Amino acid sequence: MKIILLGAPGAGKGTQAEKICAHYSIPQISTGNIIREAMKNGTPAGKKAQEFVHSGQLVPDAVVIEMVDDRLKQDDCKNGFILDGFPRTVPQAEALDQMGVQIDKVLDIEVSDDVIVDRVTGRRVCTCGATYHVQYNPSTDGVHCNKCGSELTIRKDDEPETVKERLRVFHEQTEPLKDYYQHKGNLVMVEGVGAVDEITKRIMQALEA
Repeated sequence: MKIILLGAPGAGKGTQAEKICAHYSIPQISTGNIIREAMKNGTPAGKKAQEFVHSGQLVPDAVVIEMVDDRLKQDDCKNGFILDGFPRTVPQAEALDQMGVQIDKVLDIEVSDDVIVDRVTGRRVCTCGATYHVQYNPSTDGVHCNKCGSELTIRKDDEPETVKERLRVFHEQTEPLKDYYQHKGNLVMVEGVGAVDEITKRIMQALEA
């Protein structure tokens, strides 16, 4: 099964990707991991990416596409894969088509912006690695970590203005992919609100339909 995973930041893609990978015994391929791996292994594309990363710039499409192409040719992708974070734009989707990659399903996890802002801005983290949520999984006193007693903080990425900006970019750049794949006939949309296992059940039904 060759799957593209779509959904706004905070829609729960990472959690569901793990479950889909386990079900189909396929790898999850995220752009961030590909870039880090290519840089670590010193591949030609990795060396190109390193120049941009070290100067604080975004890695250009052409380099990312080259890395994705290299990654999809590896043996563990023979039975399928989940692409998470690629394509992000219609030009990237067109490049994927030009590689000759046949995608079975494009899974879009739908969650409203209001729910995402609520989910993400309520997250609290500790230096020991523990994570909490003010509504869904609070620490005992709501201020300190249950494990080590340190004061909990909000990550920069989880601040309301940052979350809203990420959602704006998603709607502008990535959401048009829904129309792109709808026209191809392989888009499936699943509501991403509810218990994790319930969402997984909906996803599996949509992928097998």
